[in-house]
Amino acid sequence: MSRITVCRGCCCGSSRTVPGLDHDGQLHRLSQVAETRVTDCLKVCERANVVVVQPSPAGRAAGGRPVWLGLVNHPDAADDIAAWIGAGGPGLAPIPEILTLYAFTPAPAARQRQLRRSGGSGRAG
Repeated sequence: MSRITVCRGCCCGSSRTVPGLDHDGQLHRLSQVAETRVTDCLKVCERANVVVVQPSPAGRAAGGRPVWLGLVNHPDAADDIAAWIGAGGPGLAPIPEILTLYAFTPAPAARQRQLRRSGGSGRAG
């Protein structure tokens, strides 16, 4: 099963930062398709709301790596992420074109913080 980390710290998940989005509904939708963890802050606040999709064990074995998605603020974004995970997610299904609009590569320090929180080693392989 894929795992999702959802930032809900100082900027992400906030009606002040991203008004008009059902933040709780987004979190609920993602939790329907994958183990979903909420973290305080991933230190990429300029990209609020941030979601990190971890590959399933099979996806990791196939070469999948975590995919960072930022500015996940469209009401349909959670459904798009859920559909990709349903198709296999990282390593097993190509990222849908619509999600490439959200994808970004975080600074190394942010990646390491997220890996420590999710139990990953940070090493390829």
